[in-house]
Amino acid sequence: MNKYIEIIAKNSGIAHVQVKAVIDLLADKATIPFIARYRKEKTGSLDEVAIQTIRDLLITYEKIGKRKIAILKSLMERELLSTELSAKIAKVETLIELEDLYLPYKQKKKSRASVAIEQGLKVPAEQILTQTSARIDLNSYINPAKKLPDIDTVEQGISDIIAEMVSEHTEVRYSLRNQFTKQAILTAKVIIKKKTEAIKFKNYFDFQGRLEKVPSHRLLAILRGENEGFLRVHALPDEERAVANIRHIIMGNNHSPYKSIISAAITDSYKRLCAPSLESETLKNALEIAHNRAIEVFSANLTELLLAPPLGQKCIIAIDPGFRTGCKTVVLDKQGKLLDTFTIFPFDKNSDTAAKKIATLVKEANIEAIAVGNGTAGRETEAFINNLKLNVPVIAVNESGASIYSASQVARDEFPDYDITVRGAVSIGRRLQDPLAELVKIDPKSIGVGQYQHDVDQRKLKIALDDVVSFSVNKVGVELNSASIQLLTSVAGIGPQVAENIVNYRNLYGSFTKRSELKKVPKLGARTFEQAAGFLRIANSVNPLDNTGVHPERYSLVKRMAESMGKTIKTLIGVPELCKNIKLNDYIDAEVGLPTLKDIVMEVEKPGRDPRAEFELFAFSDEVHRIEDLVPGMTLPGIVTNVTAFGAFIDIGVHQDGLCHISQLADTFVKDPNDIVKVNQKISVKIIDIDIKRKRISLAAV
Repeated sequence: MNKYIEIIAKNSGIAHVQVKAVIDLLADKATIPFIARYRKEKTGSLDEVAIQTIRDLLITYEKIGKRKIAILKSLMERELLSTELSAKIAKVETLIELEDLYLPYKQKKKSRASVAIEQGLKVPAEQILTQTSARIDLNSYINPAKKLPDIDTVEQGISDIIAEMVSEHTEVRYSLRNQFTKQAILTAKVIIKKKTEAIKFKNYFDFQGRLEKVPSHRLLAILRGENEGFLRVHALPDEERAVANIRHIIMGNNHSPYKSIISAAITDSYKRLCAPSLESETLKNALEIAHNRAIEVFSANLTELLLAPPLGQKCIIAIDPGFRTGCKTVVLDKQGKLLDTFTIFPFDKNSDTAAKKIATLVKEANIEAIAVGNGTAGRETEAFINNLKLNVPVIAVNESGASIYSASQVARDEFPDYDITVRGAVSIGRRLQDPLAELVKIDPKSIGVGQYQHDVDQRKLKIALDDVVSFSVNKVGVELNSASIQLLTSVAGIGPQVAENIVNYRNLYGSFTKRSELKKVPKLGARTFEQAAGFLRIANSVNPLDNTGVHPERYSLVKRMAESMGKTIKTLIGVPELCKNIKLNDYIDAEVGLPTLKDIVMEVEKPGRDPRAEFELFAFSDEVHRIEDLVPGMTLPGIVTNVTAFGAFIDIGVHQDGLCHISQLADTFVKDPNDIVKVNQKISVKIIDIDIKRKRISLAAV
């Protein structure tokens, strides 16, 4: 049994039996989406977030376990490991506690204390620190040959040893750490000679605030200023209180004849040893919390973006707007296949030609929508198309990251015969048809919904965003016969190589006709099939269950359900009236319980269902197209493009997002803007202030 089950259960608040089930499944190479969706009976219906928490805690405690092994080995080799110390090491649960415990036994670099120890002053230092009332003949330690010419040098050496011992004292470090965490004041000062260059950090030229209360985004900004060499930053509690705290722990109420030496050593220990190391540790921990918060915000935003409602399979025209070079225009079929490409010039003397071209295409190609990128010339292009009165919706599409895609190897592989302008227009159109399928081709950090994403721990960020992409893709499901390599890569159990093999197999042998055919794909073994099959859909499969979230391992169960009603799977599926008559309790056994049975019936009722919301048309106000058109007090429709810890950025159709500060999002205090608004949410806002020169717009939610 895994030795970390108990501690994970205690620190996560998840039941022991559930933790064990998840750890066992993870050890058996099961993926998080598969566990959450198809092993509910084993885990007690834990969702992806809970399973992810268990996974992350397991990684943490395994790391601590490896460190314990290394420390124990080092102590044993140096014959420093006692039964008592071994027991203490076994009990600690955090890396900080473990390192505090090991600190006095660490092999040290040369220091003032190590020099004094070499001079033979360790014994009197230990005697003085124990605060015995007996006097020690310190004069006997005077020895010019050992560079101890007088009593002052001897006392200084003893003080250096005591200072180091105090800095390694477990209770002292624990108490001081708590003091730093709860009471440290964060200060930032501009480096005067760099004041002009540091103007973007103007708000922090003379900053002071309780570290515990400083918002994560502000801390990240301050530390960025320090990293760029513009600010000097400190995080320290009141020095007198900190030193008094140490004196209370070390000296208590005892009256040692060497009280002055101990007291001086304590002050020196705090200033020279404790404060610098604990300040660094405290800032590192605060930074980690800020990183985690920023990653949480990014993850929440990315989830909303990936799961944005799709327009669906419709023939569309997609336009990447431009003034001087014209508007690159493409025609896409219902599956997103590129049918035609050309350039129109709506803003010059040939605008009539552009109008006729678009109008003819709409009619002849049965166009159902027109997608227009929201970048430069976007609003003007929208207005041009709307004025044509074509009776098809004209929809602004956020093109953030489209240029990254169009210049990528993925885009070059997809469209080797077209330039980046065509690829960009295709990406805009496909984002409208199916945001998830298109956005997985782009590095999430390039999509424009993060907060300080380049400042945070990049390894943690990648893991978190990979999880978001995986959870989103598997929640929606993937059409096997049209999915790109990038989309297939995010399906549970499938990596880049197997995804490429699936596409190659599809190109060689044609469309898959049933899920079981996947087993013929090279390197797609039984375990991969088990993990992936339930998340892959085949719309026109010979078995209608292949277009549902029912896992192949439960096909026989659905067949029994149908037969019990005198039906076949084909006559049962998609008929809610029949599905409601299925007596679920009749099918409960050791492997399948009510959670899975309810999921199965829901899938059988609505084959091919998409969990994403229905697409809703949205239009900006025709009154404004540029920031110069804005007037304070004006109320406008907008769409949320990014949510941060300090508020939400909202596109109101003037080529410059406005900021709705957290204080303007709700009437009452809001700690987390994500509790109020989400990326892609439609919202009405009022213009509070406009700074045209700095291109800043202040908004309030209405």
